[in-house]
Amino acid sequence: MPWRLHDRLVGGAVLRAVAAVWVVILAIDLVFALMDELGNVGQGDYGAGTALLVLILTVPRRLYDLFPYAAVIGSLMGLGAMAASSELTALRAAGLSRQRIGGSAMVVLAMLTVVMAINAETLAPGAEREARALSTRATSRNLIAAQWTGIWAREGDVFINAKQGTLRDVGAITQVELGDVRLFEFSPEGRLLSLAKAHTAIYEGGMWTLLDVRRTRFSKNAAVAELHQRERWASDLDGSSLAASVARPRYLPATEMLNSIKYMRRNGLNSRPFEEAFWARVFYPLNVLALCLAALPFAFGQLRSGGAGKRVFAGIVFGLGYFMLDRFAVNVANAYNVDMALARVVPPSLLLLGAWLIARRR
Repeated sequence: MPWRLHDRLVGGAVLRAVAAVWVVILAIDLVFALMDELGNVGQGDYGAGTALLVLILTVPRRLYDLFPYAAVIGSLMGLGAMAASSELTALRAAGLSRQRIGGSAMVVLAMLTVVMAINAETLAPGAEREARALSTRATSRNLIAAQWTGIWAREGDVFINAKQGTLRDVGAITQVELGDVRLFEFSPEGRLLSLAKAHTAIYEGGMWTLLDVRRTRFSKNAAVAELHQRERWASDLDGSSLAASVARPRYLPATEMLNSIKYMRRNGLNSRPFEEAFWARVFYPLNVLALCLAALPFAFGQLRSGGAGKRVFAGIVFGLGYFMLDRFAVNVANAYNVDMALARVVPPSLLLLGAWLIARRR
């Protein structure tokens, strides 16, 4: 399909509208994020300058997260404005089909989607990791996030190492889950007093819980092993500070997600959060393009009359409706232990089927 004058006209209108919406929703997101970050000012060496720098480093990741909403609202605004000014009618009168006009818009959206997919694997994870490390160094000097040896923390004479860390929201509570945990307790003279290995450590509601614990206590002439299925960890280690050094699975490159899934499966750890994030990354382009493709028919008819507010509202409703469908599919998959790849591919498939049925009617 050669790129002609009418393609540039439609593509340019969509690109300008998507960019404008993207900038606006990014600015709103950054304002709320800044208010959140300013709440940490005063902890350790964390100041307002650090908060701004952390925020700037998260911009690539935020652009990726917000792009689907910018794409659907922007495409509706761009094509809706052309419909309202009768430009689409003129293009139709010149012999262009709706599919041809929609194809011009989809080419622009596809190129932006490719850029965001590359961003998610290169710039965004690195910047997010640097933001997390900067925040961790500023708020606490006893926390280190190492790439190959996991998370290290110190509390008095106890050193903690976790090979894996997961941060997720459970209702209104942020839960920190550490996997393959080791606690090294030393005497003031530097002698190892005990070594504890726990399958999992969970921080929830201000309390730490260790699961499947094997603790070995060392004396001068002997070592005594103890086994505990569940053990409360009397620690003042702040879960919220530790959370700053733990990456949410969706912020990692796909290769790291896949390696984490394999590692956690080998060690009997819960890999579902990483599987959810991995398949969301794989089907991200399909989700964006399906969402926009299903929304495009509205620009040719229902949005011809009315101002920009109507188009923005339609885009928001469409985007939120699809987001709820996607979350519903993921929650059902988690509840019934359904393969996460299936849960991630069903919503865009249903959307594409609906778009095809609407196109056939018209």
